[in-house]
Amino acid sequence: MFDKILIANRGEIALRVLRACKELGISTVAIHSTADADAMHVRLADESVCIGPPPSKDSYLNIPSLLAACEITGADAVHPGYGFLSENARFAEILADHNLHFIGPKAEHIRLMGDKIEAKKTAKRLGIPVVPGSDGGVGPDDDAMAIAKEIGFPVLVKAAAGGGGRGMKVAHTADDLALAISTAGNEAKAAFGDASVYLEKYLQKPRHIEIQVLGDGRGGAIHLGERDCSLQRRHQKVWEESPSPVISPEARARIGGICAKAMQDMKYLGVGTIEFLYEDGEFYFIEMNTRIQVEHPVTEMITGIDLVLEQIRIAAGGDLPVTQDDIVLNGHAIECRINAENPVTFRPSPGKIARYHPPGGLGIRIDSAVYQGYTIPPYYDSLVGKLIVHGKTRGECLMRLRRALDEMVVDGIETTLPLFRALVREPAIIDGDYHIHWLEQYLAGAQLESR
Repeated sequence: MFDKILIANRGEIALRVLRACKELGISTVAIHSTADADAMHVRLADESVCIGPPPSKDSYLNIPSLLAACEITGADAVHPGYGFLSENARFAEILADHNLHFIGPKAEHIRLMGDKIEAKKTAKRLGIPVVPGSDGGVGPDDDAMAIAKEIGFPVLVKAAAGGGGRGMKVAHTADDLALAISTAGNEAKAAFGDASVYLEKYLQKPRHIEIQVLGDGRGGAIHLGERDCSLQRRHQKVWEESPSPVISPEARARIGGICAKAMQDMKYLGVGTIEFLYEDGEFYFIEMNTRIQVEHPVTEMITGIDLVLEQIRIAAGGDLPVTQDDIVLNGHAIECRINAENPVTFRPSPGKIARYHPPGGLGIRIDSAVYQGYTIPPYYDSLVGKLIVHGKTRGECLMRLRRALDEMVVDGIETTLPLFRALVREPAIIDGDYHIHWLEQYLAGAQLESR
């Protein structure tokens, strides 16, 4: 087992990793920018190191500063959390060059799945169903038009090195294609330094379904069921639940088995998430995230498995905690991502939290690093916290979530709490009858109370 882990992140995920380390008896090092000097994970860690000014490129993305922090503190492993350097293959290689352990997948798998074109080719080779589309990058030429006409309009133009909804444009007709390719390419170049784009069939009303996997790096791998992440705004997840209201046990076993077998064949190490679009009973691979996901708590709530703890243990050479036959899904869980944003315009709302009261009671979990008097800085993600609720059934879970949302208080800044208080009372949400475009259509006509 590791002796000391440096947590190369901030906010709620840094605190989440710190808690897992403490339960394993591992010493912790918190790194922070000058803007995060008063952060909760900094206060609770065994040691802390300031690594630079607020801009991420000068602090949380500054690899030399992270290496120096490891050397100063004697850390022997680094947990990257999510975002920042969590899916940076070169970072994993640099750590290995300095005899430091990267708590995550092998660099080759991070690099492979980070290229969406190669990831799709790999998925197809491993027997994972994929969305019909181009086999490689395309440009605004006759070949792109031929591919688009073959798979049928509308088509989705996607950045090969993309993520988070950036570098994605829909071409509804042949006349839209050239502009969509050009615009997506420009966005991709600006965001990722790579203008490569590819084409996929644009599904009309799919759901976003993802399968959580866990591998030991030696050919052992299991899946832990699915999460439904279909409630999205601008391709950003807002609400996640597990199990999905529309996935049958038979469908779960089928796609989960395919994913677990693929991870066994890859000799995948650690946690990962294979994401699909699901429509008319069919799954279509879109990407794989080679890190812990923001929404991992809903899986933990229904399986009883601490994914971050197991991620650390397996990175240190441990075995899988259970076999596939041991995995039993217990009840239902829903997560709401509560952000420091206006609930209508989604304009960021950094500032000081004047009053903070988290909800409590049976089945309620809050993953948050804020506290009363804490100031949310304007430099980073606007996440205030994640409200996760568990119930014996989806109906019980929704009623418990409604109660928890009404009980929660975050004053001094604007938050998206009013949005969730409205959503949990919507008939379509209660019935589980929604898709990836539903939320944006709802927001176009919603009248929310700011409370």
